[in-house]
Amino acid sequence: MPVFVYQTFEMKQDKFKEGIENLREIKKFRNENYNHKVEILTPISGEDHTYALLSTYEGLAEMELQSKKMFDNEDYLKLIGDFFLQNIVQGSINTQIYRSLSEKKQSSK
Repeated sequence: MPVFVYQTFEMKQDKFKEGIENLREIKKFRNENYNHKVEILTPISGEDHTYALLSTYEGLAEMELQSKKMFDNEDYLKLIGDFFLQNIVQGSINTQIYRSLSEKKQSSK
C-alpha cells in the first residue's frame, strides 16, 4: 500500500532563488539514488513562500529503508543540511505521513 510523505516549509524570502535551486538538486538526487519518487509542490494559493516535498514510497517498510539509506549518505546529509539551515524559516517545517485507502473488496454472490 503506497505511503505519501508530505513535508511543508517556508522559504526565506531573501534566499528564495537559492532555495529553489537547492530543492531541485534534492529532488534530482533522491529520485536518482533512492527507491521512491519525490515531487516539489509550489503554492497556487495560500502562503506565497510555503513549498512542499511530496515523497511516494511502496509502503512503510520501504519508507524506513530509504530513509535509513538517505541519512547514512554524507552527500545527502550535506545537501539537506545546507538547504534547511540556509533557506528555510526556522520552525516552519511540518511533516505528515499518509497512505492510500485500500479498495473495498467486492462481495461474491
